[in-house]
Amino acid sequence: MPLLRFDLNKEAWGDANRRKKLLDIAYQVTLAAFNAPKGDRYQIVNLHQADEMIIEDTGLGFKRTENVIILSITTRPRTDNEKKIFYHDFVALVGEQLGISPTDIMINMVENTNYDWSFANGKAQFITGEL
Repeated sequence: MPLLRFDLNKEAWGDANRRKKLLDIAYQVTLAAFNAPKGDRYQIVNLHQADEMIIEDTGLGFKRTENVIILSITTRPRTDNEKKIFYHDFVALVGEQLGISPTDIMINMVENTNYDWSFANGKAQFITGEL
């Protein structure tokens, strides 16, 4: 936990090695920014045709390319500082290691509580004390 969902353009992100690098970067940043334990890795990739993704700039004045990354994170509450660190470090590393423009990366976080997670066996492991 957290759960990271990536929505990507199939043509730009069709290479499995490139996607793996993206997921590895996100995992590295999650461990550091959120102080998550090793092995706390829940990532899902959805590949879309170009016409299935309309991702505009909300009037900020930049253009996105086919390399656009939409990263949706479902997580227990995080501090403003943890979020800032995650946003900054993820964008910086993806830029350095994959050559993706910062304007091609959109991240949103949805927070929930311990009661909102069951990892298996119909139990809320954060509540039962198993986690």
